[in-house]
Order: sequence, then structure tokens, then C-alpha cells
Amino acid sequence: MTNFTIAVASPPGHGTQAMAFGKHVIRIMAANTGGSLGMFEAIVPTGEGPPLHLHEREDEFFRVLAGRFGFWCAGNYVELAEGGCIALPRGVPHRFRNIGKTEGHLMVVVTPGGFENFFSIIELCKPETPEQVASVASDFGLIFLPEGDSRVA
Repeated sequence: MTNFTIAVASPPGHGTQAMAFGKHVIRIMAANTGGSLGMFEAIVPTGEGPPLHLHEREDEFFRVLAGRFGFWCAGNYVELAEGGCIALPRGVPHRFRNIGKTEGHLMVVVTPGGFENFFSIIELCKPETPEQVASVASDFGLIFLPEGDSRVA
């Protein structure tokens, strides 16, 4: 991995698509930032979003580029529309859902970087069972939790 000593840009329309758990576009990779951060965009259909989970390694920053989203984190609930931002700490159970009437679009920054590769690896491996998905997820420090987990309202 190289040191992060020069600017890293991702012009409009650039990035690597990953079609796993919906559409993601990897815009900046940890390999280009000395591991400091990664950034991707998530295109989320109405009513969709990831299950309750936590990241052991990364903090996450979300900016709503389009649509309306609900975020649940450690017993708190926040609704955000276009332009809204939220930062979620590592190790804390959370989830989000597109609660709008149209497809939503999020910018997600993870720090340190590395998690942005999860979606490409899932697309490549094509796990077929929840156990296989959990195995790939564990390589990224991602843990899926039961929906009734008492740590989230």
C-alpha cells in the first residue's frame, strides 16, 4: 500500500461497479489513500437497505445524494433527506433503509479504508447461503446481527 501523499480524485461518471446487495460504485479505494479511507456510492431501491450489522474496523460517514433514508444506530433513529449527513461509529449496531418513494443514492466514506472492496468480493464469490455471506463478511470485520438485537431500537 502506498502512502497518502497526493490528491485522489474520482471524476463524475467514474468508478467501478459492483452489483452485490444492490448497485454500488466504488469511487476511491484504500489502496489509493494509503489505507486512510475508501468511498463508494450505493443506489438503494425504495424500502431496501442492509440488515442490522456492525463494523469492527471502520467508522462510516453517509451523505444522502438523493432520496430519503432512515438510520438506526444504538437505539437512535434519524431521518435524512438529500444533503443530510450522518457519521456512525465502528462497533455499534446499525442499519439504514430507503424510506422515500423513489430510488435513493448515498455516498459512503469508510475510515480506515478497505471495506469498499466487500461488494466486489461478494459479486466475485457469489455466496449462496447466509453462512457463506457471513464468512466473506467476517473477512471484512462485518457482523450481521439478529433484527431483535437489544442494542438497537
